[in-house]
Amino acid sequence: MRIATVEILSDQSNAAVMRHPERRFPGILVQGDSLHALCLQADLVCAAAKSSLTPEAYGEANDLRNKLWGYLSHYKVVLGEHQLPLPFSEQADA
Repeated sequence: MRIATVEILSDQSNAAVMRHPERRFPGILVQGDSLHALCLQADLVCAAAKSSLTPEAYGEANDLRNKLWGYLSHYKVVLGEHQLPLPFSEQADA
């Protein structure tokens, strides 16, 4: 872990906008529990839409879902490396 100064352009709850010192453009901070909820929502959308979308459209939706889960996976690994608890329960994810 390292400590750095970031520019906080907005500290709106669940949508903080900030710029990392080594980046040109700001990013948005999504809290871990909100990211987890987005992943679950993406699972539901993909499951519901699979039979009604073209294979190409479903592929795009599934790629989006997989990217969200990739971010969440990285988040969980980093928290684990720092012995921090997850801000959500994974018991209902199965």
